[in-house]
Amino acid sequence: MSVRKCKSCCADFWTVYGECENFAMLKGHTGAIMDVHFSTDGSMLFSASTDKTVGVWDIETGERMRKLKGHQTFVNTLHPARRGPQLLCTGSDDGTVKTWDARKKGTINTFQCTYQVTAVTFNDTAEQIISGGIDNELKVWDLRKNAILYKMRGHSDTVTGVELSPEGSYLLSNSMDNTLRIWDVRPYAPQERCVKIMSGHQHTFEKVNFASTV
Repeated sequence: MSVRKCKSCCADFWTVYGECENFAMLKGHTGAIMDVHFSTDGSMLFSASTDKTVGVWDIETGERMRKLKGHQTFVNTLHPARRGPQLLCTGSDDGTVKTWDARKKGTINTFQCTYQVTAVTFNDTAEQIISGGIDNELKVWDLRKNAILYKMRGHSDTVTGVELSPEGSYLLSNSMDNTLRIWDVRPYAPQERCVKIMSGHQHTFEKVNFASTV
C-alpha cells in the first residue's frame, strides 16, 4: 500500500501489488497536504497541512483520530520516531520545530529557528531532531537540553528533504541547489561531517530516501 499527498486537502491510498488501484481517500484537512508518513507499526498515517495542523489517521477505519494544533502557519514537513512512543516532529513556515505525542494533543517541545523549516527527522534514538530550512543549514537539536548541538553547512539553497540511513549513522539531505549530501551524524564523528556530495540533477527535487537494504 502507498499513499499520495494531494494539493486538494486529501490523501489517496493505492495498492502497489498487482493492478494499481486507488481504494481509499482520507478527507479532513482544509488546506493542501504537504507531507505524509506512516507510523512505525503501520497502524496510523500522519499528515502535515497548510491549514496549520497535523492529522493523525487510523489506517483501518480511515477516520481522523486527532488534529494536532500549535503551528501558526503552514506545516511543511513531519516525521515519526523510529522506536519508542509514537513521537512526531514537525517543521513549519512559522520558523519552529515541534515535537508531539501522537496519542495526545499539545506539543512537547518547541524549537525556534530564524527562518522557515522545510525538512525534519529524528535521529535513531529519538533524542535529537535534525532540521533543514530556507537558510540552507542543517541543525541538530538536543531534546534533553532544548538546544542546538551543532550545525552542518554546505548546501547553497533551501534544504527540501532529510532522511536517516537505516542503521542511523548517516543523514541524506537534498536541496534546491540540485545536490544530495551525505553527512556523518554519529556522536563522535569528525568535525567535517559531510562525507559525500552527489550532483547531476538539472532541476530541483523535493524528497530522497535510502534503500532499505543499504
